[in-house]
Amino acid sequence: MSPDRAAISAYLTILSGSAGRLVISLVYFLIVANTLTLGEFGLFATASATGLILSRLLAFGFVSPVYRVATVKPRLLGAYAAGFVGLAALSIPVIVIAAAVVYAALFQGRLAALSFALIVTAEVLGWRLVEVVAIVNNGLRRFRQAALLVILGSSLRTVAAVAFYLFGQASLTIWVFAYLGATLATALIAFLFFMPSLRWRLDRRIYARRMPDAIFAAGADIVFYIQAELDKLLVLALAGERTAGLYAIAMRVIDLTAMPVRSFNQMLVQKIMKERGLVGGFSRRAVVEAGIALISIGGLGAVIMMLKPFPGMLGRNVSEAAFLFLPMLAVPAFRNLVEYHAELLYARERTGSRIALLCAVTGLKAALISWVMLRFSAGDDWALWLNGVFGLVYLLSAAVTYRLLGQAR
Repeated sequence: MSPDRAAISAYLTILSGSAGRLVISLVYFLIVANTLTLGEFGLFATASATGLILSRLLAFGFVSPVYRVATVKPRLLGAYAAGFVGLAALSIPVIVIAAAVVYAALFQGRLAALSFALIVTAEVLGWRLVEVVAIVNNGLRRFRQAALLVILGSSLRTVAAVAFYLFGQASLTIWVFAYLGATLATALIAFLFFMPSLRWRLDRRIYARRMPDAIFAAGADIVFYIQAELDKLLVLALAGERTAGLYAIAMRVIDLTAMPVRSFNQMLVQKIMKERGLVGGFSRRAVVEAGIALISIGGLGAVIMMLKPFPGMLGRNVSEAAFLFLPMLAVPAFRNLVEYHAELLYARERTGSRIALLCAVTGLKAALISWVMLRFSAGDDWALWLNGVFGLVYLLSAAVTYRLLGQAR
């Protein structure tokens, strides 16, 4: 990306939202991870991951056309926003059926059906709708509003966690109600105060043109989040709730390192959409990938250095999982780079290729993690092997992504 003043200002604005969210989310994560037992946190994290995947079915992916029109033709946004609301209502029965199937396959006997349903509702009708409002604001280059909304959402979730801790009844059932309340409150505030003024109108002509793109985008999003979250589900199925809790804590800490990278990805995607081309040649791509890797590893390295003199600083349960951080040091780099590749393909509208690649990545990742967990779950060696798992996934993603983008020139 060219280092012009406007681009730098926009990036810093988005990054401020990510930085604020990082600090607030860390407080939230520490309270919840250390108040619930490891097994309960593992169940909550995997159910939340399931809800995150299912939330991509909302409106059958029509959020993708909404984002594109907000970025390129904002005068049409009212028609597209109305279309999103209508399609969201139609998609709810599909999400309910899919959630019931997943619950029966993985969570029955481990987690109460009501708790699972409330967690999924929070992700689908809470955080996904907040994301949509933030996406619209970002598409309109209202970066400050989007950043403020992100911080507000994380703050309300943290307030719910503090109230949960102070209440003194540290059960997963009570936390689920607090989590749902915070997410629905954030969604309501987002639509009342952060949604730009629009001329809402239904225009049936847009669906024939945009639904194929929406469905492909939804498929790509679902596959992307399956490959991103499938590991938590596999660990729960193959190694049990406690190991799933340890793994979820480690991956949550790793996920926090991705926030600055996601701000960069967002700016890059908008630039590629507007200029209709990939930014830079081989040397610049290499520099970008090296930068993403260094920032990702540096973030986890900072956590490790902080915990070295103060091992109990982040709480009892996080301290139990801290032994995983050093063996998994390269995982953040590989994980964030795979996400970066997916964003490049999305920006160039290579949706079909993106789905095919993500399916291949998901299959490889599932096979490798299953092998690691079945072979090493009795001890702690599985953490070190995850570097190889995510490294192989990265190599596949990089090879296919840059080949496809080279053909698109």
